[in-house]
Amino acid sequence: MPRELRAVEWTGSSLALIDQTVLPQRTETRRVSTVDDLVDAIRRLVVRGAPAIGAAGAYGVALAMLQGAREGWSREEVLAAVARVRAARPTAVNLMVCVDRVLTRFDDGLDAVLAEAARMQREDVAANRAMGAFGADWLLKRVDEDRPLRVLTHCNTGALATAGWGTALGVIRELHARGRLEVVYADETRPLLQGSRLTAWELVQEGIPHFVQADGAAAGTILRGEVDAAIVGADRIAANGDTANKVGTVGIALACADAGVPFLVAAPTTTVDVATATGADIHIELRDEAEVLEWAGVRTAPAGSRGHNPAFDVTPGRLVTALVTERGVLEVSAGELPVNRLR
Repeated sequence: MPRELRAVEWTGSSLALIDQTVLPQRTETRRVSTVDDLVDAIRRLVVRGAPAIGAAGAYGVALAMLQGAREGWSREEVLAAVARVRAARPTAVNLMVCVDRVLTRFDDGLDAVLAEAARMQREDVAANRAMGAFGADWLLKRVDEDRPLRVLTHCNTGALATAGWGTALGVIRELHARGRLEVVYADETRPLLQGSRLTAWELVQEGIPHFVQADGAAAGTILRGEVDAAIVGADRIAANGDTANKVGTVGIALACADAGVPFLVAAPTTTVDVATATGADIHIELRDEAEVLEWAGVRTAPAGSRGHNPAFDVTPGRLVTALVTERGVLEVSAGELPVNRLR
């Protein structure tokens, strides 16, 4: 995979987003120049992954300013449009953090806003590379095996989900670069098969051996001793280490705890929300029930059935062996909590 792959890029007057709803069959870039189109792209998962959504939201402030200038909006109307971008997906804290940071430059004008958004992108790439090194170092010391490792991951946490390189997949890429990776088990992942479509696509580009498996197969794969570690990303991490991530994650953590296998969460510090005390305070997005009642637009459940479709679940901090950030590794289940170390 070209190292310069970017899911989110500023063109000078619009955003260019790799359309992640059509991968791997097609590689298309969607140009976004209005707030409505950006909100739609975030909600439909054209752009997805907490850090990538954050980058899109940061540039969304510039989009709102440009659209406001074209259409004669007042300052209040521009800020209202920015608020819509900020609220487009409620669980991933990166979106709010990035929009809020860029807004501190709002009164300095468009160039200042764009410079801040670009700075945040560069910081995310650097953070991801540091995270990959920290995570690989920790894991190779922790897993007492003198052989390449077998790693399970969930959803997509690579370059497509970030400003570049990746979080959990960045750790996996680092292990591969060191010659210490045997195989990856990539869960297919609800709601849009992000693992089988996106993670597998990134792994193919890198030449990394892997299997795609059903989400429901993950626990059994772990309990059969076929996995040395699980590495996942996060959309929001509470002060006590409780972690919201793509639905299906908590089952992986439970299986790892039972098997004595390390369960790592890799995420930048922008994903840590120390203002949220516990996972019980994290808003869990409910997606359209049609995603579980239909397949490819055809109803598969009885007409009288209702759908329960949470996009995320929350893994208790006691099940998180370690949290890997760009600052280092916290052994959360041993009591090293984000609220004490990442303020």
